[in-house]
Amino acid sequence: MTITMTPPRTTSGSDFAILSRRITGAGLMQRRPAYYVARLSVVSLMFLGGWTAFFLIGSSWWQLVTAVYLAVTFTQVALVAHDLAHRQVFRTKRPSGIAGRIAGNLGVGMSYGWWMDKHTRHHNNPNHDDLDPDVAPEVLIWATESAFGRRGLKGFITRHQAALFFPLLTLLAIDLKVSSIKALRNGVVKRRGLETTLLVLHAVGYLTALLIVLSPIQAIAFLLVHQALFGVYLGMTFAPNHKGMPHPTGDEDYLRKQVLTSRNVRGGWLTDAALGGLNYQIEHHLFPGMPAPNLRKAQPIVQAHCAEIGIAYEQTSLVTSYRQALQYLHEVGAPARAEHASRRRV
Repeated sequence: MTITMTPPRTTSGSDFAILSRRITGAGLMQRRPAYYVARLSVVSLMFLGGWTAFFLIGSSWWQLVTAVYLAVTFTQVALVAHDLAHRQVFRTKRPSGIAGRIAGNLGVGMSYGWWMDKHTRHHNNPNHDDLDPDVAPEVLIWATESAFGRRGLKGFITRHQAALFFPLLTLLAIDLKVSSIKALRNGVVKRRGLETTLLVLHAVGYLTALLIVLSPIQAIAFLLVHQALFGVYLGMTFAPNHKGMPHPTGDEDYLRKQVLTSRNVRGGWLTDAALGGLNYQIEHHLFPGMPAPNLRKAQPIVQAHCAEIGIAYEQTSLVTSYRQALQYLHEVGAPARAEHASRRRV
């Protein structure tokens, strides 16, 4: 499966059709093979270099530095898998799927097929309370009505979810693995046998490397630091994009549904590299097949078009985007705090 979600057919005079013609006329949907050759080469060298350093350093507490480095590298591999899934790298399905499974399953230990299914549903209905799996009420909640009736550990987390957001990201990498296993077990993923084999190879190779090179205590420390920071960094690349933005009713047209639910993050080349181009979330959601380096060029065209037709275009700094997301989490948890306080007064 590949994320091939495309905009709906539009009339020649519709708002999105006009924007699409401007983007296409600027050549921004064209492939960027040289960019992706360079990016995939750099990320591959980072990955191989990190594990080479791991084996050369040997049994040492300095390996915790390697764990930090590999957490950054794993996130960059995951961001490459994201672009592969959207066919930004290769034009056809087969090479995208092969490279995606190597990066996702074998590289970072996450089911590529499961993630694509989830991410496709997100792209089709961003921030929709019933249709977007990224805002489904699980550990964290994103809709006020989901806050009622939560007790025990879930209730505690809901009441304090803004403060717990970043600490909970330390568990994200583990959650991705657990969700991948569940999806494979339930038959949700195509090429189930291949994906399972690649995930097993990743797990066996990863754990064997830790146990052969490190002492048991060092291995545990490495695993905890590496997986925790991988989860935090990966979560921080996605958190600014939609969290705290409006939740649509489903009646909006394609252009408004994608723009009003998304938030861009200002920044230079370092922000682009750190977030893998996802800081141009509005442009990415409007044109998911657009190569990442073209998103920066598309941004002023999309922003001007939105201003022209009176659609709000949200763009903030990275710090402000996190503050808005945390403030929203705190507000959504208010009913749970009020409900808990009323129970204590009884």
